[in-house]
Amino acid sequence: MWSQVYDPFGNMFLSAAVAAIPVFVLLGSIALFEIKAHYAAILGLIAALCVATLGFGMPAEMAAKAAGLGAAFGLMPIGWIILNVIFLYNLTNEKGDFERLQVSIRNISDDRRIQLLFIAFSLGAFFEGAAGFGTPVAVTAAMLIGLGFSPLAASGLSLIANTAPVAFGALGTPVIALAAVTGLDLLEITAQVGRQLTPFCILVPFWLIWAFVGFRKMFEVWPPILVAGVSFAIPQFLISNYHGPWLVNVVAAICSMSALALFLKFWQPANPMTEMPDHHAAEGHAAAAVAPAGKGSGGGNARVWAPWIILSLFVFAWGIPQVKEVLNGCPTPLKAEETRSAGTEAACSLTKRGFAKFPIAGLNEQVQKVPPVVPKPEAEKAVYTFNILSATGTSIFLAAIVSAFVLGYGILDIIRLYGRTLWMVRYSLLTIAAMLAIGYVTRYSGTDATMGLLLANTGFLYPFFGTMIGWLGVALTGSDTASNVLFGGLQKVSAEQLGLSPVLMAAANSSGGVMGKMIDAQSIVVASTATKWYGHEGSILRFVFFHSVALACLVGLVVMAQAYL
Repeated sequence: MWSQVYDPFGNMFLSAAVAAIPVFVLLGSIALFEIKAHYAAILGLIAALCVATLGFGMPAEMAAKAAGLGAAFGLMPIGWIILNVIFLYNLTNEKGDFERLQVSIRNISDDRRIQLLFIAFSLGAFFEGAAGFGTPVAVTAAMLIGLGFSPLAASGLSLIANTAPVAFGALGTPVIALAAVTGLDLLEITAQVGRQLTPFCILVPFWLIWAFVGFRKMFEVWPPILVAGVSFAIPQFLISNYHGPWLVNVVAAICSMSALALFLKFWQPANPMTEMPDHHAAEGHAAAAVAPAGKGSGGGNARVWAPWIILSLFVFAWGIPQVKEVLNGCPTPLKAEETRSAGTEAACSLTKRGFAKFPIAGLNEQVQKVPPVVPKPEAEKAVYTFNILSATGTSIFLAAIVSAFVLGYGILDIIRLYGRTLWMVRYSLLTIAAMLAIGYVTRYSGTDATMGLLLANTGFLYPFFGTMIGWLGVALTGSDTASNVLFGGLQKVSAEQLGLSPVLMAAANSSGGVMGKMIDAQSIVVASTATKWYGHEGSILRFVFFHSVALACLVGLVVMAQAYL
């Protein structure tokens, strides 16, 4: 067994600076040198392996296995989601249905700001609540491109919108994981996260439109922005504080979409903005090249919306815990007083082959996390879970197949288009595999904990910097769930040492983390893939970086106020 070392150089600043080298290599390559994302990810992975083995003393074989485990997780489930979302997009685009979708959405409003609000914030929150793991950015960015938004606007704005709902994504998975690793009460953490994020559920829609068109044009449509935000924030607060984490986003998003659509029947902007703003005009030709109008064929609103309604139904069904349990072959043993129906048992016996766990020999329980990251030494598990049937990507794949038949495709056409989609996203899949490999190497080597410990030594300012630890965790791992698992124990231990509420700081890890979602390399690649704007990841990162840092700092100030006021 190898124990992690968090300060190998005897100076926390120097150790943290070395630990951060892979982050600087990855993000610097993309943002500053505009190296293609898959090359940047490979460079970042090489840097991570060197830092882990040469700087922090991790055995080379363990580091290589951690990278392999991360790459596997990058392809399944995350790459599987992206591949099938782009496949669904291609199916609709080939038939010209995106052009009719644009007309359909214009029936709600032909104003670009309101279209963005409805799709990126309200609809995106639904997909985050039902599935998470990159699904909302992939879907909303593809839809915005189809509506004629520029690739930069579609990518960057989808990332900004996908923030406030992230803590309760995938039916509450990040908060549930946080409660599991900290041992704190699930409902207390859920309520605290809900309180921290409620103001941001109102702020983010305003911030989104401001980032798109500036303050003056944002103010022209403040009533629907307020309706969308408040109708999301109130259900989010009530459900998180009085029910639990499971349905927070799903119910809040449905309320937001319904309230916004109803409000727009009685209110429309005095000066509708039907064209892209000037500062996005340079991207207009790229948008036209990415999203051609298609062949054009018959079909009304029902057909235009059918693929996205089918997608919503499949994704939501796959997110239901009982459905997921059956699709996983019912791996959770029953308690003594519980029984399963004969039908459920039969279904489980059929699905068992689609679920398997593979402990990684030489890595599983061979890396030991030690204090102060955890209260007492504990071995890190390294198990790859293969769950093809219950994976969100599978629900999207099945939704795409059903949609293909609804749209009138033949079997050979479906196979041809799927092959074309696979070829289209090949570099994106490689990039995501490499980026997740970086995240897993930093996790198992303890370099991410080193960066977190530096922020944890900030005394009175810890509520602010503890929030930034969550932001850092998501920026590194691409997942609020992974950040909570990574830093949840550290937040609890640090809070207890400083006399702060462990629930407050554990929740701050998740709430701060949501603002890191827009700059994590994985999400940026998802956005560039969904908009088919390959090779421009640096432009997307530069577009969203300020917004990510500014919003994370605001969350930190809210947590400071909770801690001391």
